[in-house]
Amino acid sequence: MAQTASKSKVPREPLYVIKDFLENTAPDKVEAAANRLVAPDAIYIALNFDNPELKRIEPWAGTSTGPKAFSSIFARVAKYWKIEDFKITDMFGSGEDVAVFGSFTYRSVAVGTSFRSPFSIHAKVKNGKISYFQFMEDTYASASSFR
Repeated sequence: MAQTASKSKVPREPLYVIKDFLENTAPDKVEAAANRLVAPDAIYIALNFDNPELKRIEPWAGTSTGPKAFSSIFARVAKYWKIEDFKITDMFGSGEDVAVFGSFTYRSVAVGTSFRSPFSIHAKVKNGKISYFQFMEDTYASASSFR
C-alpha cells in the first residue's frame, strides 16, 4: 500500500498531463481538472498577449494566471459557442514542453454561424502541473462567427 501512495506523488509525464486536461474541458469538468492539473501561478495566453479590441469580442483573450483563469476561459467559450467538433491531430513533447495541433468546429450560440479553425497549443508542465499554456486559433474566423 505504501508503494501506491508514493507512486501517486510521482509527477506525471507532461504529455499525459496536457492530454488529461484537454479531455476534461467540458463546463462540468473543467474546474476540477484545472484545480488538479494547473499550478497556482500558471500562465494562460489565449489568442494574444493583450489586445483590447479582441477582448471586447472575446473577453477571455489575453494573458491570465492560475487555475481559475483556465476553468473560466473554457467555461466562457462553451457559453459563446456550441462545440461541434474538436480533433487533436498531433501531440508531442520534449522535456517539460508539449505541442498540440488540431482543428475544431464551433457554432455561435447567439447567431448560429459555424466556423472551422486550426488550433495550436504550446504548454509547459513542471512537477506534474501545467505552468504555461498558449492557445492559438484563427481569431478572424472566431470573431466573425458573431456577425
